[in-house]
Amino acid sequence: MKTEHRCWRDRATGERGWTFVEAIVVIAIIVLLTGTVAFTAVRYVERARRASAQIQIENLGLALQAYYLDTGGFPTDSQGLAGLWKQPVLAPIPRLWTGPYIDKPIGDDPWGWPFDYRVPGPDGLSYEILCYGSDGLPGGDGNASDITSSQ
Repeated sequence: MKTEHRCWRDRATGERGWTFVEAIVVIAIIVLLTGTVAFTAVRYVERARRASAQIQIENLGLALQAYYLDTGGFPTDSQGLAGLWKQPVLAPIPRLWTGPYIDKPIGDDPWGWPFDYRVPGPDGLSYEILCYGSDGLPGGDGNASDITSSQ
């Protein structure tokens, strides 16, 4: 007497189908690989945010230099970086302002915090632009460390 085998089998090739355990193992491997890739990608996202912040600070510095060439000074602390987009209305109002000196209004840093602008800057510098990193607070380590124009 012949026993009947209870497994799906392709009649044309004679190959058996996957078992439930084999399918679970394949899914587990896919989940493990996806998790590894996601964990690695997070590091690169943070690295890209820091690079973006540095580039934004450099671009704002170039705009400040153009502002200075036209007006003979930098925006005051109270006028802030907004003076690069719209002519300041707070004293001292620059008479020779020919801006805007940037393509669009100043947005936030890559972490969603506003840039900080100080006049004068440290160590005799004319100004300083700061990005406080992921925590939005002065100081910090790693992704929370400050990025400044004076670095």
